[in-house]
Amino acid sequence: MRMLRHMLGVAALLAGIPVTTARAAEAWNIPYETATILKGRVVDALCHLTGRCTPGCGSGKRQLGLVLADGTFRLVAKSNVDFAGSVRDLIGYCGREIEADGLLIANPAVTVFFVQAVREGPSQPWIPAERFKSDWEARNGKASEWWRADPEANRSIAEDGPYGIKGLRPK
Repeated sequence: MRMLRHMLGVAALLAGIPVTTARAAEAWNIPYETATILKGRVVDALCHLTGRCTPGCGSGKRQLGLVLADGTFRLVAKSNVDFAGSVRDLIGYCGREIEADGLLIANPAVTVFFVQAVREGPSQPWIPAERFKSDWEARNGKASEWWRADPEANRSIAEDGPYGIKGLRPK
């Protein structure tokens, strides 16, 4: 589908037809979800919330978020890759203003944002938030279910069990 949209966009440009840069996040049918484009500054979530800061937004080892123009903080909890976070997609924008297209989950218990694409401004192309998978595959090779093939996760499960507590096993 992305390839088709890209080809149609190129054809429209060649024909002199204006192309919209608007996106609409793909619905995942999660309760309380709203397709949203957030505009804000990428920040280290722990630094923003507690003042405990490290250089470079935690150097890719901390959860990231967006601070919107009105001061609202939005935790960016997930990318567009199954079971993967958004840090790899956002870390290169640390401290910079971006636009993020995705799903705002405004659950009464907690509000989080699942990013599906990012860009630095309205004139820039959207970049799919899928960097985790390409980085993972560069390190480990292709796998249909990366989370089952992940050597680090499998090592941790072997050492501490599936619940992260030695000796505690599923019935």
